[in-house]
Amino acid sequence: MTTESQKLRIVMGQLNLLVGDIEGNVTQLIDAATRARDELHADLILFPELAITGYPPEDLLLRAGLYERIAAGISRLQQAIEGITVVVGLPQRIDGCTYNALLAISDGVILATSHKRFLPNYGVFDEKRYFSSDTTPPGIIEVNGFKLALLICEDIWHAEPAAEAAVQGAELLLVANASPYHQAKGGSRVNVVRQRVQEVALPVVYTNLVGGQDELVFDGGSFVMDALGALQQQVPSFEEGLFVAEFSRTNEGVKSLRGISQPTFCDERNVYRALVLGVRDYIEKNGFSGAVLGLSGGIDSALTLAIAVDAIGADRVEAVMMPSRYTADMSSEDAAQEAKILGVDYRVITIEPLYEAFMASLADEFAGMQADTTEENLQARCRGVLLMAISNKKGKIVLTTGNKSEMAVGYATLYGDMAGGFAVLKDVPKMLVYRLSKYRNSISPVIPQRVIDRPPSAELAPDQKDQDSLPPYDVLDAILERYVEQEQCVDEIVAAGFDAQTVTRVIRLVDLNEYKRRQAAPGVRITQRAFGRDRRYPITSAYNRS
Repeated sequence: MTTESQKLRIVMGQLNLLVGDIEGNVTQLIDAATRARDELHADLILFPELAITGYPPEDLLLRAGLYERIAAGISRLQQAIEGITVVVGLPQRIDGCTYNALLAISDGVILATSHKRFLPNYGVFDEKRYFSSDTTPPGIIEVNGFKLALLICEDIWHAEPAAEAAVQGAELLLVANASPYHQAKGGSRVNVVRQRVQEVALPVVYTNLVGGQDELVFDGGSFVMDALGALQQQVPSFEEGLFVAEFSRTNEGVKSLRGISQPTFCDERNVYRALVLGVRDYIEKNGFSGAVLGLSGGIDSALTLAIAVDAIGADRVEAVMMPSRYTADMSSEDAAQEAKILGVDYRVITIEPLYEAFMASLADEFAGMQADTTEENLQARCRGVLLMAISNKKGKIVLTTGNKSEMAVGYATLYGDMAGGFAVLKDVPKMLVYRLSKYRNSISPVIPQRVIDRPPSAELAPDQKDQDSLPPYDVLDAILERYVEQEQCVDEIVAAGFDAQTVTRVIRLVDLNEYKRRQAAPGVRITQRAFGRDRRYPITSAYNRS
């Protein structure tokens, strides 16, 4: 027969914090801890990794003044909170070394400290640039008679810290995380933690950061796993909140008392929510009054408009249609319809007078030369000038609308359609753009069906279609995934069934256009290999990647 004894109530503080805002973050932590104690009757609250500074603080960690503010913030936290144990992450300097640290604080006293041992230095992570590794076993605290171990993010991906915690008598692992989103990331986290659990037979409380930080989006998705590796609780992703986990000690060990699991949502829903959150936080945290974008009547700008409205509201979004002599009537009609459905401020400003003025000024320079992509790019640059002028005057950020497929092969105009402050679809391949548009329409129809159905076109020349210049997007995306995300060479991609000439051409375009991407606006990262933070190739290079 099983009898219950002690109980433990833990709150996962899944918060959206602002990098560098020590005072504001500490205020959030105090408010959350107070609510956890008074409203949720918690014994302990577990916050995300580096909650004091936000994540990632990058080269702010090289400034001496940061640590003075951190010390003041910790002191304030110690003085303000009693009656609950707070587990909070921060950078900590000791004897000339900087550690990614986790403190457990109760009634003004620091009960234990853990330093991160395994410092990620791959993909978007660069922690070895800033932090020292510490091989000291994880800190252990006792709350309500339960022995709890303090682990930090990457340390749960390796066997040693959890095993050392078990040797020290830990009954439950507390893991503070700042784990950014990409497609399928949630499942990989759960699988890794399950592997650790099966090795040490200890339950886990896993708290993750939520919110957008430059290109990164942190999806939250905090969870509780029992000692057998079963997921007991999965809290909502992409949402801030305080979420209660309850445990009791029985004759069979420490057991979770809650078995509430959030259903797994489709990939398109998660990607869409990541994009909305990333756009919202970039605009809000950087203090823009709103957003403005060029609405072309095409699918990319239509999806970008929907994301912007869902992120900050229609009243703060302005859409501008900038037709030229090559703009089809249906494009103008569809753009107007999109703006009307979503209720945004909408303008039509023709670029013809600007284009003609530029061409007149350049007449002598271009004398005797045939028209080519120069004239096409000039149209895009006229539009970029207009949008940036509106941005300057009204304090609204320009959202660019190009997708990852276009950015990969340079099918975009530098200082034209690439001009802007934030690239919403920068890491979204074209075929995913179609799926996301259909997903958004399943919620409420905001993108006209013929925008989804019609062949995509830049409309910079007569009867122009994207596939006059590029392979079909389904083929292009498949090649790009292999080359960009999987680092396959020409021979490997051809062996998978793709045309050799097409593969060679696509790879050459990717390599030639590194200089464009280096000058592109930041954008939301949703894949495992985004241009910018993940994939960093030299612009000047003679290396043959075939």
